[in-house]
Amino acid sequence: MRIYVTSVFVDDQAKALNFYTNVLGFQKKTDIPLGSVSWLTVVSPEQPEGTELLLEPSDHPAVRPYKNALVEDGIPATSFAVDDVQAEFDRLRSKGVRFTQEPTEMGGVTTAVFDDTCGNLIQIARVA
Repeated sequence: MRIYVTSVFVDDQAKALNFYTNVLGFQKKTDIPLGSVSWLTVVSPEQPEGTELLLEPSDHPAVRPYKNALVEDGIPATSFAVDDVQAEFDRLRSKGVRFTQEPTEMGGVTTAVFDDTCGNLIQIARVA
């Protein structure tokens, strides 16, 4: 068994696609129109055949309270692996990304957390 796709709930798919591709550097993989929304996924350019991230519309009534609770408690919706947290922090901050946690080392793991502009906190991490 392998993870094929995972999702992050987004308030606006077009805005999310712009952020996840033009700011974070992911590539659009799938865009299948489904009425007013799409099955819209992105992948890492380092693993174009790897796990897809679904930019899932947050229309379901349970999603907003869930997302709000995570953000209020400072809990990231997901985590992305990076080779160098400080370098990625500097790159993203130079693009205007707002961080809620600067690079922090916690035992053999370094993390930082940012706002994805779509209602989520996202963690970047490097495991030693």
